[in-house]
Amino acid sequence: MLRDITLGQYYQTESVIHRLDPRVKLAGTLLYIISLFLFENIAGYIVAALFLALVIGLSHVPFKFMVRGMKAILFLLLITVLFNLFLTPGEALVSLWKLTITREGLHNAVFMALRLCYLIIGSSVMTLTTTPNHLTDGMEKGLRPLKFFRVPVHEVAMIMSIALRFIPILLEETDKIMKAQIARGADFESGNLIKRAKAMVPLLVPLFISAFRRANDLAMAMEARCYHGGEGRTKMKPLVYRRRDRLAYLCILLYLGCKATVGILL
Repeated sequence: MLRDITLGQYYQTESVIHRLDPRVKLAGTLLYIISLFLFENIAGYIVAALFLALVIGLSHVPFKFMVRGMKAILFLLLITVLFNLFLTPGEALVSLWKLTITREGLHNAVFMALRLCYLIIGSSVMTLTTTPNHLTDGMEKGLRPLKFFRVPVHEVAMIMSIALRFIPILLEETDKIMKAQIARGADFESGNLIKRAKAMVPLLVPLFISAFRRANDLAMAMEARCYHGGEGRTKMKPLVYRRRDRLAYLCILLYLGCKATVGILL
């Protein structure tokens, strides 16, 4: 299960999506997520699916690798679908004991499930095709206007980048600890949900110790390299928009225009 979480991982390959400026990918991901919540018709979601399929194809990242990340949210997805299905008032379609499935509930459940799937896969495309360093640079550049409001943009971007980078590291560490405890007779699979939750408690102490140790090593490494914040720092490879980045912005605008047109007509 832990290996199925792909958020924060980077997939090394050559593609036009990998070569795009990180600001383009950040802006495109944000606009794509916003567009998922603006329209409530099936045609709009078909347009979103076609656009996402095109981006995945251009990224050269295996689709199975992206879908694998959906396994981690299956429980959340199931709860969301069931809550929308049975707790939305409206025209009754099916009655099961005290539970009623309504037309509006079925509509909300289907579209909420699609939104979550598209949101997770769309976000995974960004993290799988962008290195943590490029993400940091892209967020710092994109949030630069907030400096006028005294927001520590560089520090915020650095924190977000480190958090994303630590997700796969901590998952790998958790997997190692689980295997070590299973080899010593621990059981994480049998029993009901409460027993499984209690069985996971012994994982927390060594996991927290490992996380604090890694954080301390990272802090010492940053101090050894004379890191004191973003003031006065220069970039070895500064971000510069190229022709492919402008074309990517144009494609994003075309997608938004198509979705808006479909939403208005239907």
